[in-house]
Amino acid sequence: MKNIFVGNLSFNTTEDELRQAFEAYGQVDRVSILTDRDTGRSRGFGFVEMASNEDGEKAIAALNGTQIGGRTINVNEARPKSDRGSGGGGRDRGDRGSRDRGGRGDRGDRW
Repeated sequence: MKNIFVGNLSFNTTEDELRQAFEAYGQVDRVSILTDRDTGRSRGFGFVEMASNEDGEKAIAALNGTQIGGRTINVNEARPKSDRGSGGGGRDRGDRGSRDRGGRGDRGDRW
């Protein structure tokens, strides 16, 4: 099985459209376009799982740099979650102070 990352998707691209593009190169097991938890809107990227590595490689070679929904897509092999680092999407605020410790004085009341 080959897990493929697809980036720079139009916010209007559907999972069915993505599936159709990849099915030209082999059996597609699963398609998922990630959405924002709060708005439900597409985050502009997704994943495609293809049944065979060989078909996945063909799809990557053929579709990377092509257009779907008016956008030039980026297609490559998805990295395992463990290779992505700590992630989490949070910001490292460092030691900039907090309300409990008084903060920076001039901005402490806004933290």
